[in-house]
Amino acid sequence: MWYLIGTGGLVVIGLIWLVTTYNGLVALRNIVKNGWSQIDIQLKRRYDLIPNLVEAVKGYAKHESSTFENVTKARTACMQASAAGNVGELAQAEGFLTQALKSLFAVTEAYPELKANQNFLALQEELTTTENKISFARQFYNDNVMGFNNKIQMFPSNIVAGVFGFQASEFFNIDATPQERQAPKVQF
Repeated sequence: MWYLIGTGGLVVIGLIWLVTTYNGLVALRNIVKNGWSQIDIQLKRRYDLIPNLVEAVKGYAKHESSTFENVTKARTACMQASAAGNVGELAQAEGFLTQALKSLFAVTEAYPELKANQNFLALQEELTTTENKISFARQFYNDNVMGFNNKIQMFPSNIVAGVFGFQASEFFNIDATPQERQAPKVQF
């Protein structure tokens, strides 16, 4: 009799553990999806700002067409990668877009009247704000991916993750050039 009660108690405890672990994994997976959604929202905002920025610069720098084409191509590649939902492809495309935007801003340095234009300054400020939001969203996403991946890879929750088909999520990493990874040299 006591044997049946003890066995029944262990089964109930096991079921509670199983349900709690499963629900925790689902919650973590949804947090990761939400983090990705926040990145996607900020990237969309960035993609919407870029054509306006390019048009503002075009009026001053008509002979810089290759720079404008590179920004436009990189923006298109990012939008396609975003629509596909592949984190790795999007991260790579975002790296190219970041480089193209750096080139665009380098072009603006040669045009003092452009740098003083209020519309351009407002667009540049919006883009800077958006870049900061993307950075925060990417950090939030990657932090939650790490927590989720840890949970599905660590014992004993990895058993539940394996049984119910939870898969590790991919980090959002933009490849930096070797020059960007080096500490800047400051000289006075």
